[in-house]
Amino acid sequence: MDNWFKYSDDNKRYHTWNYHLHHKFGCKVFKVALNAGFTCPNIDGSKGKGGCIYCSGSGSGDFAGDPTHSIITQFEEVKMRMHKKWKEAKYIPYFQAHTNTYAPAGVLKERFEPVLRQENVVGLSIATRADCLEEDVLEYLSELNERTYLMVELGLQSIFDKTGELINRCHTYNDFLNGYYKLKERGINVCVHLIDGLPGENKDMMIESAKEVSKLRPECVKLHLLHVLKGTKLEEMYLKGEFELMTMEDYVETIVNQLEYFHEDTVIQRLTGDGGRESLVGPMWSLKKFVVLNEIDKLMVKRDTYQGVKFGK
Repeated sequence: MDNWFKYSDDNKRYHTWNYHLHHKFGCKVFKVALNAGFTCPNIDGSKGKGGCIYCSGSGSGDFAGDPTHSIITQFEEVKMRMHKKWKEAKYIPYFQAHTNTYAPAGVLKERFEPVLRQENVVGLSIATRADCLEEDVLEYLSELNERTYLMVELGLQSIFDKTGELINRCHTYNDFLNGYYKLKERGINVCVHLIDGLPGENKDMMIESAKEVSKLRPECVKLHLLHVLKGTKLEEMYLKGEFELMTMEDYVETIVNQLEYFHEDTVIQRLTGDGGRESLVGPMWSLKKFVVLNEIDKLMVKRDTYQGVKFGK
């Protein structure tokens, strides 16, 4: 049957980030990933040490700018790399590496404000943790939300606290909910991150995480594939045989199952994830992003399914 999914201009049966941005701004918009030099409470010892077991030294900012350069220099460098793919576009600076609200509001202003003043910047995306939202930070985020398109990205990864303990997340699902609602009470857009394939989790648990997050009706979600990077605690666990990586077939099936539970209004910012080729231990198939996305599309067509068909069920 024809694709009648209303949030699509092509063959996609889910609400893509590209569709959302193009219809909101009327042109191509891409994120410019930056590293503002922050740390995390599960790195500096305030809650834990070592960081999440899957994080590299860059704190999930492997494709962000060079932290030894100024924010504006990073912005220009990353922007020009992105322009090789898209000649004409506007920009959303994306503070990606580590926890980007883990500092007083005054420090955040020093990092965020200069890049917001750059030409053709239409918004701001901030990756952080739900337990790093102090009152002065919330007030600043509320003020930002009034003058630009703001998206706060919260890393949840799993709703299961036993998984959180295993991956050294150092906060609970209730901690996440507390921070999430603080943002929503202020009308701030939230993107929730989940990771599929975490040690100790089966497909039912991954789907349960998606179902619970879908009930929150976040503006956006990112669904990531667990990948193993060199030099991480996760690599040690993998080499010891403590868990297995997902196959492409299992991952694609899990993603399609999860998409069925997210409301059609929820924007799907990401459906996979990988590291740099030189630092990736596995799964190596994750480097074939377009193959993975095509397989997701094919399975949705085969099932004749769409994002949201099981929402609320």
